[in-house]
Amino acid sequence: MGKPTGFKEFERETEPYRDPGERLVDFKEIYTEHQEQLLATQGARCMDCGVPFCQSGEGCPVYNLIPEWNDLVYKGHWKEALDRLHKTNNFPEFTGRVCPAPCEGACVLGIHEPPVTIKNIECAIADKGFEQGWVVAKPPRFRSGRRVAVIGSGPAGLAAAQQLNHGGHEVTVYERDDRIGGLLMYGIPNMKLEKDVVDRRVELLRQEGVRFEVNADVGGSGEHGVNVSQLLADYDALLLATGATTPRDLGIPGREGVGVHFAMEFLLKNTKSLLDSQLADGNYISAKDKNVIVIGGGDTGTDCIGTSLRHGCKTLVNFEIMPKPPVDREPNNPWPTWPLIFRVDYGHEEAAERFGNDPRVFSISGKEFVRDEAGKLLGINTVQVDENFKEIPGTVKFWEADLILLSMGFLGPEHYISEALSLELDQRSNYKAEYRDFSTSLDKVFAAGDCRRGQSLVVRAIDEGRLAAEAIDRFLEG
Repeated sequence: MGKPTGFKEFERETEPYRDPGERLVDFKEIYTEHQEQLLATQGARCMDCGVPFCQSGEGCPVYNLIPEWNDLVYKGHWKEALDRLHKTNNFPEFTGRVCPAPCEGACVLGIHEPPVTIKNIECAIADKGFEQGWVVAKPPRFRSGRRVAVIGSGPAGLAAAQQLNHGGHEVTVYERDDRIGGLLMYGIPNMKLEKDVVDRRVELLRQEGVRFEVNADVGGSGEHGVNVSQLLADYDALLLATGATTPRDLGIPGREGVGVHFAMEFLLKNTKSLLDSQLADGNYISAKDKNVIVIGGGDTGTDCIGTSLRHGCKTLVNFEIMPKPPVDREPNNPWPTWPLIFRVDYGHEEAAERFGNDPRVFSISGKEFVRDEAGKLLGINTVQVDENFKEIPGTVKFWEADLILLSMGFLGPEHYISEALSLELDQRSNYKAEYRDFSTSLDKVFAAGDCRRGQSLVVRAIDEGRLAAEAIDRFLEG
């Protein structure tokens, strides 16, 4: 433990984002430079709890050794802190940026004081490790002769690939897009996770011996299709880490036609165009000078807000069917569960900077997309709903919109791989495989991450990738 009385002496102080007015004009990361003294002081607030709930089931899904590296940062032992962090987390430079930090929601100090700034400290440890050259490739000292194919290069696939490779197995990762990273590359916008951060880690995996195949659509029938049955014959094991990529639609009148897009289509095309040409090629869905409505909250909805603002949208509104959350925990939401409270994320802050108010409208549901006779989108009719999501009479309202983005979560994986392999699905249409075992209904085939458990966090995907690698190693080696 660093300073026994630190949690009494020091208040929570987070590292600030860049000024909203400054960051709105670019797609660079929203974060500021790390402040080592500030972080050391925050590390001193850690209470070294007898039972550290930040590492519990309600806290960190990969069971990061949080009190240990908080103490090491307080004492200035950054390299040792990095070693402890890498023991449980393959990619802390990703989670330190994009994780919502359930560890902070479960922090014991958070019972009566603001919690320790765990996420800030984690990100700083990882970034300092790269800056100092401490993060280097570590190829395995032997090869087992076993071959594993990983389908999907998101956080679950990459974590599994690294763990299996460290175990001596030959690993090839297949990615249907043109860049490695999956959700990390095209699902999370640049301002939250710059892509050179992803590329840097992928290059280390290459140096360690992991092979990557891009434009390889396993199970697909198009130009880049890869026969999944042939892969199964060629490899000793196959891991499906394809993510939950089937979006939830809004099946109300007027849905078909131009102007209504799924959030991931909007975000993917924007990031690809940004990386290919700094948006000069025009191969993206532009929000410039448009009245934009984002339907659905969460991180993806916020990312749609931030991207639309950077395009230069004319107006912006964000619909949430849920009621506005309370400022503080309700009695039915006790510590250490995730606090369901009102939060202002980076996109909401930027919208307020641009338009003078928070963009969110709560307890509202879409009834009909409104189009003219030619099919052009004019807007949407909505209705207010009560806490049971029942419509409130007399509350129908028309909202003008040129672009509507649907960000209402995901239903599960696409099924052309599972259909080709005749895999059994669970009741939610995910690949059926038990946690910690990860084996599917077909011999040699495993599943991990969002395609198995449903839409979740990057850190949970890393956890599943690590544990799936362990299960596959047991299968291969006995």
